[in-house]
Amino acid sequence: MDGAELGDHAATLPREPGVYQFLAEGTTLYVGKAVDLRDRVRSYADPRSARIHRMVQAAETIDFAVTDTETQALLLEANLIKRHQPRYNVRLKDDKSYPLVQLTDHEFPRIEITRDPDPAATAFGPFTNKGVVEVVVKALREVYGVRGCSDHKFSGRARPCLDHDIGLCTAPCTGEIGREAYIGDVESVNRFFAGETGVLGDPLRRRMEQAAQEQSFERAASLRDRLDAVESFHEGRGEAISDASDARAVDVLGVATEGERAIVSRLQSENGQLVDRERHHLTIPDAEEGTDGHAGVLAAFIAQYYAERDLPDAVLVPEDPADPELREWLEREGVDLRVPGAGREATLVDLAIKNARRSDYSDDPVSALGEALSMDRPERIEGFDVSHAQGRSVVGSDVLFVGGESDTSGYRRKKLEERNDDYANMRALVRWRALRAVEGRDDRPDPDLLLIDGGEGQLDAAREAMREVGWEIPTIALAKAEELVITPDGPLDWPSDAAHLHLLQRVRDEAHRFAVQYHQTLRDDVSTVLDDVPGIGPKTRTSLLRRFGSVEGIRKASTGDLESVEGVGKKTARTISERL
Repeated sequence: MDGAELGDHAATLPREPGVYQFLAEGTTLYVGKAVDLRDRVRSYADPRSARIHRMVQAAETIDFAVTDTETQALLLEANLIKRHQPRYNVRLKDDKSYPLVQLTDHEFPRIEITRDPDPAATAFGPFTNKGVVEVVVKALREVYGVRGCSDHKFSGRARPCLDHDIGLCTAPCTGEIGREAYIGDVESVNRFFAGETGVLGDPLRRRMEQAAQEQSFERAASLRDRLDAVESFHEGRGEAISDASDARAVDVLGVATEGERAIVSRLQSENGQLVDRERHHLTIPDAEEGTDGHAGVLAAFIAQYYAERDLPDAVLVPEDPADPELREWLEREGVDLRVPGAGREATLVDLAIKNARRSDYSDDPVSALGEALSMDRPERIEGFDVSHAQGRSVVGSDVLFVGGESDTSGYRRKKLEERNDDYANMRALVRWRALRAVEGRDDRPDPDLLLIDGGEGQLDAAREAMREVGWEIPTIALAKAEELVITPDGPLDWPSDAAHLHLLQRVRDEAHRFAVQYHQTLRDDVSTVLDDVPGIGPKTRTSLLRRFGSVEGIRKASTGDLESVEGVGKKTARTISERL
């Protein structure tokens, strides 16, 4: 749309308050509010920046809705942005992705971390740091033995599982503990999440002191770290917002921005007590009209976040959002929006800013990966690859990364049926892993993410295997040729220097290395096409395979490279080149 077309559209608009939308191919590009729709839309005919010009050029038409007041326009704008997620608006992401802890309503309740709690379960949270929650849940299971297994794994057991053997479960499944005693332990877990830190902290402290007395210092240090996480879990509760404040509910906001991403930290107070801390992620487009640094982010966040929530009595912010309609709406609703200059309130705004900055993912590729895939932090990632020599000695690898680092104790490998079909091989490998998980035969927790070495075909094969078995884990693939991340919704082309892409590459490369290593071990003990080459004995064959990785690698090697292998002369090198 050029300036003349936009002017023609603007001339048809009323001089009333309302909301306008720039549209292209039925998609909403941008939503804005206006006191006077005609004047506001006409102003886009002469864009104030190249970015605004690009947005206008991309638009095909303009839609609008009239409202009775500027406040109604503000709320309608917020709801339309949340519904359509326009490319050129500051967008608040769904805050339902925060993890919760639930205790199910089974006869013997199960504890687990989830984003989608059962309606009948007792849920606690949401929490913003999944890593800390995992530490606390594991500590609770070690102390109280509450089960974490699936219903399938729990039912019909003849003997306790590995969780009982390593002290994470009291095994109610086989009657090792009675229901009354088990429910008592569940109640202790309830009391901890209700704020009674000592329920878990005191037993951990006693274990730590005992380990120190026994000079088991590594164990004592591990318990100390766990105790620190437990004692900080409820940190902030009981902290007063302001000794003189008479507000019953106060929210404190802080902002941090980097490029097209912003994080708003929200501290929540009730009756002078700090009761919750949250972080919310927003996307800042490169063509946002009127976004002036943190002020614009705050204005967008407040409108979108509170449009469908109960408003607090006061909102403390680091700077004025500079949006008259927003301030008028809050005043009408009885909300005191203020920028503290000094004192306790200013200190808490500083704390909110620090919390926002602390959620920056630049030094945490695991969290950055979760952000890029719109999922929780994928703490546990399993990588899969298949290796074979033209369908012979087919093997699969399953490697584990925890917190961004390889965990070799979780590595597994599988010898597969011999066939020269990469898709079928990957399907068989992932099906093997899925079956072990569903049937409770794998002693590892379910991963947060599966990474397949390959492209769309390998990803489809893996997901087909998981559907057959009924194992639901987010799964993506990484294609070597262009380093594209393949997802069920389509490929993602991330910058080559992105830390989260490097993490996936490390997982992929480790899965490949582990598969090739196992393949070579098997292949050294079987015959290959090299057996038919004159002058190649078992020792030379092994040396060639180890040097070039596979028969295909040998086929691509030059005669000079072949001669570099011990036992291979010029004549033999020429023979190998001719035969292969």
